[in-house]
Amino acid sequence: MTNKLLVKNAKQVILICNNGEKFLTKNDMQKLCVIEDGSLVIGSDGLIKDIGPASAIELQYAGASFDHVIDATDMCVIPGLVDAHTHPVWAGDRVHEFAMKLAGATYMDVHRAGGGIHFTVEHTRAAPASTLLASLTGRLARMQRAGTTLVECKSGYGLELQTELKMLEVIEAARCTLPINISSTFCGAHAVPKGKTAAEATTDILQVQLPRLRERMSAGALQVDNIDVFCEQGVFDLASTRAILQAGLDMGLNINFHGDELHPMNSAQLGAELGALAISHLEEVSDEGIAAMATAKTAAVLLPTTAYILRLPQPRARDMLEAGVIVALGSDFNPNAYCCSMPMVMHLACVNMRMSMSEALAAATINAAYALGRSHTHGSLEVNKHGDLLVLNAPRWEHLIYQLGGHQEVIRYVVIKGNVVYNNDQTMDL
Repeated sequence: MTNKLLVKNAKQVILICNNGEKFLTKNDMQKLCVIEDGSLVIGSDGLIKDIGPASAIELQYAGASFDHVIDATDMCVIPGLVDAHTHPVWAGDRVHEFAMKLAGATYMDVHRAGGGIHFTVEHTRAAPASTLLASLTGRLARMQRAGTTLVECKSGYGLELQTELKMLEVIEAARCTLPINISSTFCGAHAVPKGKTAAEATTDILQVQLPRLRERMSAGALQVDNIDVFCEQGVFDLASTRAILQAGLDMGLNINFHGDELHPMNSAQLGAELGALAISHLEEVSDEGIAAMATAKTAAVLLPTTAYILRLPQPRARDMLEAGVIVALGSDFNPNAYCCSMPMVMHLACVNMRMSMSEALAAATINAAYALGRSHTHGSLEVNKHGDLLVLNAPRWEHLIYQLGGHQEVIRYVVIKGNVVYNNDQTMDL
């Protein structure tokens, strides 16, 4: 039987872990599994079939046939990156708001001025699904070129049934037609719609949106994985957040929500109590919240781009790491924080949140996959996992983080399920 892909003679193959770990914490994030001078084989099913020293793989597969062979001499191989938090379906950019923020306006100042989420909601409601799918396809292709092979995609710019379903249908269409792996999230509680109170919005989600979503999922028309709420002062309080998250959990959705971003809300404690898979942001998390997340094995999805752009306090990554929290990373790609690049996210995490490069890579692979309930299939290079990987044109994998904005040159190939989806051949005839 023909195998899909042989990647041979890599200077380094970064497995991340090799004992079926679902996540890494504390010191294990500093001791990533590495094979020097390694090769790997991806079978016809797109799963990793074998991985090991180049000499052993060469001997074992002498005479075997492959659809494609990559000679990775003097290059490095790492797992495909996982982006655990994005808002990629929307119409109408907010470049004008960037100028407002540079002049000193806060996130909530912009929100109260009719900008922010409500500006995007207005444009997204008016946009046809075809327009939204075309822009989503372009954004996901850009993420893929930057090394992302699994991405979480949220709805949340509809705030009413029809537009939320339209966004989820667009995400579903992308999931079914594009090579990039997608985890879909219902985020109908992203903001309180204009003209409604938070209580009215909560009732609409519980009595209208979620029941309709359940019908579409039961009919096989939509695959949705997670439920999200923006738990924040002036948006959804703890009681509303609890009710919506519990309803989603009862539908079989994973809890993966925004918490403790702008104000301390005790979101981390709530998430831990409900058995949340992940909580994002956490710039204002308390010591008690950190301890609760560590105990509950609830992942912290940290978003250094958002703290950077909004000039917020940096998430307390070191405190979380030392407490044993499962720390993951996401880009928070959205009209407010326009970043498609997980290598840049990792760089910011290292510089601004004081993570080591090994911690950042673990947070953007195995731990981000765990935050999406996918670490049994993604996030490390292990036999029987998806053959998703990057080949880096660099002598050490750390160049992907070290070279700020340099990923466009460092990433040579992007592979998803054994298929080369991006070949960054920069050679040219002169």
